[in-house]
Amino acid sequence: MSPPPGLRRQGENLVCHLHKSLYGLKQASRQWFAKFSTAIQAAGFVQSKVDYSLFTCRKGKSFTALLIYVDDILITGNDVNAIVALKQFLHSHFRIKDLGDLKYFLGIEVSRSKKGISISQRKYTLEILKDGGFLGAKPVNFPMEQNTKLSDSGELLKDPSQYRRLVGRLIYLTITRPDITYSVHVLSRFMHAPRRPRMEAALRVLRYLKNSPGQGLFFPSQNDLSLQAFSDSDWAGCPISRRSTTGYCVFLGSSLISWRTKRQKTVSLSSAEAEYRAMAGTCCELSWLRSLLKDLRILHPKPALIYCDNTVALHIAANPVFHERTRHIEMDCHFIRDKIQDGSVVTKHIASTDQLADVFTKPLGKETFSTMIHNLGVLDIHSPT
Repeated sequence: MSPPPGLRRQGENLVCHLHKSLYGLKQASRQWFAKFSTAIQAAGFVQSKVDYSLFTCRKGKSFTALLIYVDDILITGNDVNAIVALKQFLHSHFRIKDLGDLKYFLGIEVSRSKKGISISQRKYTLEILKDGGFLGAKPVNFPMEQNTKLSDSGELLKDPSQYRRLVGRLIYLTITRPDITYSVHVLSRFMHAPRRPRMEAALRVLRYLKNSPGQGLFFPSQNDLSLQAFSDSDWAGCPISRRSTTGYCVFLGSSLISWRTKRQKTVSLSSAEAEYRAMAGTCCELSWLRSLLKDLRILHPKPALIYCDNTVALHIAANPVFHERTRHIEMDCHFIRDKIQDGSVVTKHIASTDQLADVFTKPLGKETFSTMIHNLGVLDIHSPT
């Protein structure tokens, strides 16, 4: 920053001494979070070790949880008096504004009923369609054509910023839209040099969103709170790097709470190796979720269940024997073996037709895609019944 007018004197080099971080400086957010976390911990809250933005407080049967993102805060618990006391404490220290029950948070719309809670990004989706001029476009039933392989062929776009902006907005939309996760993941690989075929594939995703802009996730109020995951991988699916893609989805009871599509870091020598690496990544996610549930006072004594459709990968995970086919695999991938041996994870074979993680590793046809999305719990509360 520059000194304000009137303080600059000829022949003198003046600087400003800051007593606190100014809004907009890169240090401001860190200083704000340090001040907030110190204050909230002084009030008896404990900071989670697996998610530093989560703070919890337990006093007898009373339990209160607070989640913060910069200066937006969510508060929940089973004791109304404790929540009111927390709001008063925060207002006395930071002068907060109480917006009432949760309805809209960081672009995510929340709807409640006796049956459960649904979340979506309908308003954000309509803004994307409006900016792209697709509000009147003809919709399609699935985001990417089956057997699509995007490569380095095609004409380079004259203005790549339009493609980058669109894909960047679609990435944020995947928070509540697991149905477009794989398509957006593939499109994001080509941000450095977008070409016309990739732009056409991105515009097809917009036409798919036009079909159901209010689609999101539903979390039923009645659930058994058991962890189960579906793990899958394609083999050498990327035509450029020949690397495989890991895909998994994690359910808490019947509610989808976590999913991911990620290209693996190394080239796998077989489909079994690619599946084994995907299972290791799924196991890491389950370990993190178990720790998070523990902070939320949700005990999970049963072992988490991982479904995989590759029998060879299941045998490699269950059999801790050094073998020629596995000696080149990095040691961190064998993390799943330890979890199986200590009883925190159990693996199970599933038929390929029932593998829900398929939607995160490859483009599917209309019927298969619709079935998978329905089984994932994705629905549109705005659609007519």
